Amino acid sequence: MASVHESLYFNPMMTNGVVHANVFGIKDWVTPYKISVLALLYEMTASKITLPERRRLNKLILPLQQGPDLTLGQFLKTVEECCPQTAYAVKLRLHEMADGELKDMEYFFSTLPTPFTAFDTEAYKTSVVGLFMRHMLLAYNKLSFSQVYKLYKSLQHYYHSHYAKPMDGQVPALVADDSEMDLTSIEDTVGHRVDKEELDTPLHESELQSDNTPSRGPLSQKQAEYFLARQAYLLKNDENKALKPAALQEELNNMLKFNPDFAEAHYLNYLNSMRVQDIFLSAHSLLHYFDRLILSGNDGKSNGDEGYGRSLRYAALNLASLHCRFGHYQQADLALQEAIRIAQESNDHVCLQHCLSWLYTLEQMKGSDSTVLTEDSVKMAAHFCLPYLASLGIQSLVQQGATQGKTAHKLMDALKDTDILHWKHSLSELIEISLAQTTSIWRMYGKSTMSLQQAQLLLNMSSLEPVNFGVQQNNTEGFAVVLCHLAELHAEQGLYGVVSEIIQHLKEQFPPHTQHAKLWMLCDLKIQFERHMNEGKYHLAEPLATAIAALNQTEGLYRKAQVLKALNRSTEAYNILQQLQARCEKAKCTEMVIRVMLSTAELHWESSGFSTALPVLLQALALARQHHLQSLASETILHLAFTQLMLGVPEQALNVLHEAIEPILAHRAVMDKGRAMLLAARCQMAVAGFKPNRQGQADLRLAASALDTLNEAAAYFSQLNCKERLRDVHYLQAQLHRSLGQILESNKSAMLFRLLDQELQSPAPPVSMRL
Repeated sequence: MASVHESLYFNPMMTNGVVHANVFGIKDWVTPYKISVLALLYEMTASKITLPERRRLNKLILPLQQGPDLTLGQFLKTVEECCPQTAYAVKLRLHEMADGELKDMEYFFSTLPTPFTAFDTEAYKTSVVGLFMRHMLLAYNKLSFSQVYKLYKSLQHYYHSHYAKPMDGQVPALVADDSEMDLTSIEDTVGHRVDKEELDTPLHESELQSDNTPSRGPLSQKQAEYFLARQAYLLKNDENKALKPAALQEELNNMLKFNPDFAEAHYLNYLNSMRVQDIFLSAHSLLHYFDRLILSGNDGKSNGDEGYGRSLRYAALNLASLHCRFGHYQQADLALQEAIRIAQESNDHVCLQHCLSWLYTLEQMKGSDSTVLTEDSVKMAAHFCLPYLASLGIQSLVQQGATQGKTAHKLMDALKDTDILHWKHSLSELIEISLAQTTSIWRMYGKSTMSLQQAQLLLNMSSLEPVNFGVQQNNTEGFAVVLCHLAELHAEQGLYGVVSEIIQHLKEQFPPHTQHAKLWMLCDLKIQFERHMNEGKYHLAEPLATAIAALNQTEGLYRKAQVLKALNRSTEAYNILQQLQARCEKAKCTEMVIRVMLSTAELHWESSGFSTALPVLLQALALARQHHLQSLASETILHLAFTQLMLGVPEQALNVLHEAIEPILAHRAVMDKGRAMLLAARCQMAVAGFKPNRQGQADLRLAASALDTLNEAAAYFSQLNCKERLRDVHYLQAQLHRSLGQILESNKSAMLFRLLDQELQSPAPPVSMRL
């Protein structure tokens, strides 16, 4: 549940992802790009365009005004995507000014419809367009003749550089002297001019441009605020649309070069560093953010000294969450205790509640029982009307209850109560977490249909998040968990084509450098491993077990034991299983303990120790039923039935098998269905009195029923291309047909067995020694 609280990374000193910038110290100026935007507004008013095109252009206006300056090619391409006719008109208008004389640019400004010169214009005085046009006209009218001339030459250069071929990779400058066209200075302060080159390059690749070339000059106040707000929002909601980590780092370094005390830039740097797991830079940037926040005085303007203390305690709290994320539990505990101490001194109950939520999260990460702490956190959060923290606490309790063996109806009732809270307060992020958690719980209990239903519910749910920048919140951990469940569910049914499409979508939605990429990496490796094991390609499965161990050591050890067992290296496999069982019992990982017990029982079979396997299987069945793990309980019953068959009581084995066959056919994987049907057929053959290679009278009715069961098992194994199991099925079919006097069918099954045996080129293990 640690990642559930990662939304705290975005909370301190930020409101809805919008960064409140300090005085940035960089002034606006007239640029040829802004003249292009004015030309677009003029053509939108003068020409007749369709309603859909007008809507698309209206949505484009604000990003064009507040975003960074674009090259002419990027600007025209962006407008052309919305309205080709308007883009052509803007291009002609700019051509008239750039290829004409200075009076053509002056004529454009004089004829520009404004809220003050034309009352029938759509640019109202208080609208975004009206304020922008007023700002630009006032700025233009304030320019001296020399500045107007420089602006005109810059416009010519801006236009012609779009058609000129770049020489030696050099990008020409747009404005020779930007400071001469300063809009905010009343007089021409020549002594304070700084010669800067504003390169004809974009700031970032999102929304308005596709290339990733960083800017070299300083940004204006509005451009900096827009850039930081947008990138912070994208990092939270759709990381793929944000700048790449290296490009964003370069932009932030460029921004901090002109204003090192820009606090929000340090905070975005902290978020960006966490994307690439840079421990040093993330901690460094986080501390700088709070230092700059305190130095700027923004946090203490309304609260006096309280603002200073608030920054300190939230700095300690964020530092604790950062160490939690990187697994530094001792450092996280020290930072958390510091945050608690400062919050207690300031009597800040909200901060204390955040600290308490991180405290029980930290205890969970360390493997301790945090139930009491979590319950206290839920009670206090409800008392102080903090629904977000209360809901997180309840979800954490549900997760702990699922691992401790609580019944499904109690857990679902608790989640239902939290869902009411979520919808009441429009907590869409927690709704997604709740659905993902419900999917995982149903999957753990062995109810694949319910798990699939909850996964589809989440994927088809419309997000309640406000849609900014054309972004849907679909890169959260909940989406990743649900998609991984879907991939595994389809893999269990042998639909590997669908699985590859889901994994490909996960790779695109969660690139390897993102924080949730580990989920699909582990899922993909587990699916590949199971596929190779089913197909008998153990040499391909062995390196995958090592790769799984790099992501999850427990899963990797278990699969390594599976490979060693398949390769008949029983001693090594037994040692690993005993080590793994001790570790999982200490960590209270019941599911893995049961799986290890089942594998240990299979090792006993290989040495014909069927009687010694019975206590292990009975213990595993008791654990599975105690924790309501129906899927593992059914698997254990299969093992018990096989053991009883080998001990010579096939009637009892068949009765036990009937108890598990229904949930297996309803919810288990195709491989498990095939194994169950093969075992049922063998039990039927034993009950019918069938003995291979021996003369005797068998029950023809049970023998015919066994043939039908074997045919069904063969259909299941064929879906997975499981040739080793198919070889066993054909062997038994040939024996049954021969005993029933069906020579033609017996020869056909024998031929299929022979072909598979030659193809596999490996000795077939005794059918009686494998489930």
